[in-house]
Amino acid sequence: METAGNKRNSFIKAGINIEYFSIGWMAFEFLVSFYSSVKANSILLLAFGLDSLLEIISGATLVWRLKKEEKNVSEHAIRKAEQRSSLIVGTVLLLLSAYITLVSIYNLFSHQTAETSFSGIAIALASIVLMPFLTFKKRFLGEKIVSASLREDGMCNITCAYMAATVLVGSLFTFIFGWWWSDSVFALLLVYFIASEGYESFREAIKGF
Repeated sequence: METAGNKRNSFIKAGINIEYFSIGWMAFEFLVSFYSSVKANSILLLAFGLDSLLEIISGATLVWRLKKEEKNVSEHAIRKAEQRSSLIVGTVLLLLSAYITLVSIYNLFSHQTAETSFSGIAIALASIVLMPFLTFKKRFLGEKIVSASLREDGMCNITCAYMAATVLVGSLFTFIFGWWWSDSVFALLLVYFIASEGYESFREAIKGF
């Protein structure tokens, strides 16, 4: 007969597995987005790809936390490590927001154009489909093991879906209408999501200091 402790450990392992899958997807998303951004000269796809890269760091941190939780490591030690990770990720996200803003504004003033990227459109569409599934799964497992971090990570996937939708619309506008300013304007819209993620990570990190 399965005990409560064994059942909890099975949910923790499931949480670790879904995070591994999420990290793998984010790595693929980063590679496709980065390649597409270089080929299409797109700041919008570059921003999406770099955010995916940072999601890999966040996911790896959560895997580490869940493994420590499985071994019953003290909550205080886990929280300290999480704070350091959140501080790094939050700071980089805010710096990334500033970079995207400056490059997008420069592109608008200099009339820089982006080419249509079908691989960029495809990766954005795939993310829109996949992210809600990851959100549901992580929130379900987060409830089972009472892990706020896993539930919050699930909500980050919803933000990723919004970002993917922004990328998709911006890329389609470039393809359908040929609007030269579309890539930069939608990149600026993406800054809202990236800066919000950065601010939340930064705020969580400084709570413990």
